[in-house]
Amino acid sequence: MGWGEYGAAFAVFLLSHAVPVRPPVKPWLVARLGPQGFTLAYSVLSLAVLVWLIGAAGRAPHVPLWGWAPWQAYVPLVAMLPVCLIIALAIRRPNPFSFGGAENGRFDPARAGIVGWMRHPLLVALAIWAGAHLVPNGDLAHVILFGVFAGFALLGQRLIDRRRQREMGGQWAALRAGLRPGPVWERSVIWRGAAGIALYLVALALHPVVIGVSPLP
Repeated sequence: MGWGEYGAAFAVFLLSHAVPVRPPVKPWLVARLGPQGFTLAYSVLSLAVLVWLIGAAGRAPHVPLWGWAPWQAYVPLVAMLPVCLIIALAIRRPNPFSFGGAENGRFDPARAGIVGWMRHPLLVALAIWAGAHLVPNGDLAHVILFGVFAGFALLGQRLIDRRRQREMGGQWAALRAGLRPGPVWERSVIWRGAAGIALYLVALALHPVVIGVSPLP
């Protein structure tokens, strides 16, 4: 189906992320699915469309922009471990600065954990994921795909900062000034780190099944 499927997948991906969170739509969905049901449905939809988009990029006409070398396969292989660790340390942790946080009213800037190192850990993980996968995928379709994700992750941090500053007023600057990383070896960090390693191993195992390409050199 070539560029037609790729374009359609990109359009559906953008719409699936923009429409459900719009003010008229999200309250309607939350009222029927509940907050957790909405989060689960939105996550499943996003993941499914992302898998389709990546598959469509692989089926698009191959237009090489740079050549492939064996060393390039090691870049995402190495980079995905910190990506998985960042996700595990950030997901459902109080974070009033960005999205993906939970129970933000409990946020303590003096024990901010990974938020003390990066205000937008999930966007940092997305940027590393996209940049690392850009290296061994030097054809036009994948360069567009991973380049858009990397650009969104980097630009999105500035946009969210501006929006949060408008919403939180002086509290945003006060919380930021008091940010301190949490203890490195506290219990939650250890089990979250173990979960990140497990996520990395699961991603390695599922990559050939879901994406159709082995990540191993």
